[in-house]
This record gives sequence, C-alpha cells and structure tokens, in this order.
Amino acid sequence: MGVTTTDEIAGTVKVDPERVCELKAFDDTKAGVKGLVDEGITKIPRVFHHPPDEYVKASTLGNTEHVIPVIDLANVGEDPCSRQQVIARIREASETWGFFQVVNHGIPVTALEDLKDGVRRFYEQDTEVKKEIYSRDQMRPFVYNSNFDLYSSPALNWRDTFMCYLAPNPPKPEDLPSVCRDILLEYGTYAMKLGITLFELLSEALGLHPNHLKDIGCAEGLLSLCHYYPACPEPELTMGTTKHSDDSFLTVLLQDHIGGLQVLYQNTWIDIQPEPGALVVNIGDLLQLITNDRFKSVEHRVLANLEGPRISVACFFSAGIKSTPKLYGPIKDLVSEDNPPKYRETTVAEYVHYFCERGLDGTSALQHFRI
Repeated sequence: MGVTTTDEIAGTVKVDPERVCELKAFDDTKAGVKGLVDEGITKIPRVFHHPPDEYVKASTLGNTEHVIPVIDLANVGEDPCSRQQVIARIREASETWGFFQVVNHGIPVTALEDLKDGVRRFYEQDTEVKKEIYSRDQMRPFVYNSNFDLYSSPALNWRDTFMCYLAPNPPKPEDLPSVCRDILLEYGTYAMKLGITLFELLSEALGLHPNHLKDIGCAEGLLSLCHYYPACPEPELTMGTTKHSDDSFLTVLLQDHIGGLQVLYQNTWIDIQPEPGALVVNIGDLLQLITNDRFKSVEHRVLANLEGPRISVACFFSAGIKSTPKLYGPIKDLVSEDNPPKYRETTVAEYVHYFCERGLDGTSALQHFRI
C-alpha cells in the first residue's frame, strides 16, 4: 500500500516520503475528513486504507448471543438493596467485558440531544470558520483537527475531532466556539457528577471505601472528545477508529443512533447497540493498572459507515497531559503475596504521553508499564 513499513531486525520504522507528503497535504487543507466528503470523493485516499483485522470473526448487527450489560442506576442513591445489585453487575461487567451501558444516569435526555446537535453544528459550519481554529497544539483550551496521531499511526481514521478539558479547570466561555459553548459546559457538569457516582460504585465493587477512587484523584480531570464520522464511500477499506483501549481511568461515551462501536470479547467483535438515552461506560488503562488487572480495559473500535454523519462524545476521566505529578501503581489493598503488583508506578502524564506518541497502532500501551 506504500505505507510505513517496519524493519523487524532493527526494530525501526522506515518513513515513506511519498506518504508523508500525502499526510501533510491532507493536514494542510485544515478541512478534515468532512472536507474530502464535501468535495464529493468516491475513492478514499490510500492513507486511510487499513489492513484487514486479524479478528475477522466479527459479530453481525443482529447478534444477540453477547449483549453488553445495560445497568439501571435509578435507585442507587436511595435503596441499599438496589445499590448492591448494581454494584454486583458493575463488578461482573468490569471484570469480564470492561464495558457496560447505564440508563437513568441523571443526565436529562434533552442535554444528550442538545450536545449531539451542538457537535453537529460545529462541524457543519462553513469550512473557512473552522480553518481558523484547526490546530495540533494540545495545550490549547480547544483543539480541533483530524487524527491526533496523523504522522504516527499506520493508517488514518475516517473522522474529525475536537477536544477540550472540562475539569479541573473548565475553559473560559470565550475559548469555546459559540455554536456549542453552552451545552459543552453544561454537559461537563453533568458528566462529572455521573463520574463521581460511577467511581463510588466501582470502589465498592473492589471492596474499597466508596470514596477511594475519587480520593486518589481518578475523577480530578475530564477531557471531552467530540467526534464527527462522515459517511464513507468505501467503508470496507478503512476504520472510523482503529482498535485501541483508552488512556483514562474511565470513559463515558454518548453515541448516536447510527452504531458502529464494537468491543473485542473472546477474540470476537461484538456490537454495542445504541440504546436510547443510554451512555456507554468503559474501564480505561489507568483503572486496569491500579486494580492490578482486576478490572479490564478492553480493546474497541468504530467501523466506518455508509450512513453518516455519526456523532459521538467521549468523556475521559483523566487530567491527561495537564495532570499532577502524583504516582499511580496497583492499589495496596488489592495486592498481596499471592497477587503481587503487575505494573510499575507511573504518572498520568507519563502514561498519556507514551500513549499519544505511539498513536492508535492497534496495540495496548499497558504492556510498556508491566513489571
């Protein structure tokens, strides 16, 4: 395909100059994948071509054999019996799937719809307006581009993204685009409240004090990534998002009705069906690290789709590159002589830096931190 190749003996990556030129030309348009679609292309550029996945045994959309648990949070604050049942289901889901969906989570459906509308409005603005804020500077309060790992990933994904940190220091309103400013800030408040509830339930699922994960800083940061996946003329050749696990403690995802999100379970790709009003929750790498592999950060991907645009908003509980120098390793209460620590201590910033440098290359960053 004329893409980057690996010299197995030297363990180095050979750079294909022609490919680098194609990547730069795409980046320089500042119009993203949506710009290609707006031009009316019928063949996708080769830099978006992905090799076939090794797990070809993917489930079909009608597969009901494996269904990600949908957990109702309606009475977790009032009814101790319901709370214990929810904790048991969250424990099981976190140890096996690494994924579950939640309903009655406390975020109004109107806020979910308003957020999807706001994201769509941003991407469907005039291209010249968006070009003004297109950037790869990760330290900006609002970052909009296509493929954060443009120059490091083996193949590009069919999506555009904007990101902003909503906590611990929410952006100033004037730093956000007016078309989605209010709903982003409002949703950040809701998401943080839900995250704290989830960390309490996860703490109890580990047999720890309800505040344990919150007190060690798992909920101190919140990063939102708002994705726009345009309809793709050749979805079989590319991916919406490459197979990866998340570099967070926890991720809460809002997806629209289109679908395409899949989780890898027993070497089979399982569809996570969109549930009206539900949010998808998944364990991140950092939570797998501090629980010493008790909770699983599972690989997942998003298919490219003939239908579109697909809108999704992922909220990552992590302060990322803006985190404190606090060290994280397996929680002392969860290790023993029979279950020694499996990971070295690291900071969130070090983990995230390593994750981002590698890009979405289809392998887990956790391996780098194993003892």
